[in-house]
Amino acid sequence: MPTRSADATWEGNLPDGSGTMRMESGSYEGPFSFRSRFEDGDGTNPEELIASAHAGCFSMAFSNVLDEEGFTPESVNTTAEVTLRMLEDGPAITKIHLTATAHVSDIDEDTFQELAEAAKSGCPVSKALAGSEITLDATLEN
Repeated sequence: MPTRSADATWEGNLPDGSGTMRMESGSYEGPFSFRSRFEDGDGTNPEELIASAHAGCFSMAFSNVLDEEGFTPESVNTTAEVTLRMLEDGPAITKIHLTATAHVSDIDEDTFQELAEAAKSGCPVSKALAGSEITLDATLEN
């Protein structure tokens, strides 16, 4: 399996500085700042990128789990919300909430929910973020 990478450069102090993040693949390059991370400034932030990674990973994992169990997923759409909170020892990602909608034929609700939870637990990004609370709302549309 390949190793993936991205890089970031930060210039200046924390409140007034700014930075740029770049994906190795070239698929994304963009600015980030204190305001884009802790307020409502322009640009991205690490938590938004983590949310994107988690949503993508879960969608793929759930599709795979469904397929392995004999169900054919037409689509899995996932939104990940990453919560950053200030704790006594500094900022921390405390919670990630996944909201998924999947179009799958010929599956009952209980099996669907069981497989969604299995995908949440088995997703490599979920495993990497296991120190945070990860919750899931999964909706079946057939």
